[in-house]
Amino acid sequence: MQIHNPHDKFFKATFSNVEVVKDFITHFLPSSIRNLIDLNYLQPQKDSFIRPDLQEYFSDFLYQTQVQNKPIYIYLLFEHKSYADHHISLQLLQYMLEIWRSKWKKDRLLPFIMPIVLYHGSNPWTTTSFIDLLDGYKDFPSEMHKYIPDYEYFLYDVTYFQDEEVQLNVFLRIMLLMFRDIRKKDIQIVLETIYKSLDYLQQLNDQQTATQYLEILFRYIFHANQDLTKENYYDIIEHVSSTYQEGGDRAMSLAEIFRNEGKLEGRLEGIAEGETKALANTAIRLITKFVAPLSEEMKHKMHQQEISTLEEIIDHIDEFQSIEEVKQHLK
Repeated sequence: MQIHNPHDKFFKATFSNVEVVKDFITHFLPSSIRNLIDLNYLQPQKDSFIRPDLQEYFSDFLYQTQVQNKPIYIYLLFEHKSYADHHISLQLLQYMLEIWRSKWKKDRLLPFIMPIVLYHGSNPWTTTSFIDLLDGYKDFPSEMHKYIPDYEYFLYDVTYFQDEEVQLNVFLRIMLLMFRDIRKKDIQIVLETIYKSLDYLQQLNDQQTATQYLEILFRYIFHANQDLTKENYYDIIEHVSSTYQEGGDRAMSLAEIFRNEGKLEGRLEGIAEGETKALANTAIRLITKFVAPLSEEMKHKMHQQEISTLEEIIDHIDEFQSIEEVKQHLK
């Protein structure tokens, strides 16, 4: 299945990595549970059980492993929404039924499923039990309780993640940081988390994988936070250019993504008059890095340009081959 939802793609690009899931189980599940799970037998399953009309709000991933030499499935469900959905236990039950239908074999018992929900909304999550959805359950006589299905799921609230407390797989660390901070109102916190995540990616030995993940991460950032400005994005691109090996090529790739996604979304167009100077400085820095150093006369002329001209230069920075081509856009 081609994944169009950036939230979904970011989640699945992270949790398709077996080492990520091992780290998540090791560090975040209760010790009484994680000590039973045989991490050597973790195998990703390609099935997804989210209905098409809910894929905007949820992502899922299924793993098979063993407990005491018996097969079990670990079902990870991530909620994209910014608010708690306490009916998720009903949805989870539907997904578990689908898993059992797909995995069931004739004359065999059903495998155990461990449901796990990742949540990163701002509202507190108050229940993880299915019976809490049932009207008046606690008032029913105890004799009736055995006729009602009951289960709980494990909830991990990403908002409580503390980066300094654990040593994690780089991809898992980045995902938890981004899920925790990407929607915060303080844009400085968001930017700090983005730069920290970029620096973590730089530590990977496999830089080809890091580059692929970087592009997925960048698309996720673009769609998940509506308050970042064009200048913010081009500062991020410049950071990649200056800190990564082959940073110029990666920066160009990100600039192209930003330009294309920006056109698709039709946003990030309004930059106030008071930001013209900052926008001109951004254009000067990008031209210097990607084209050639500017003379003082050219720098002065850049500061005299209209916002629309500066935006056009920044949007097409990866297309310029010389300063003369830049000059053709100046008024």
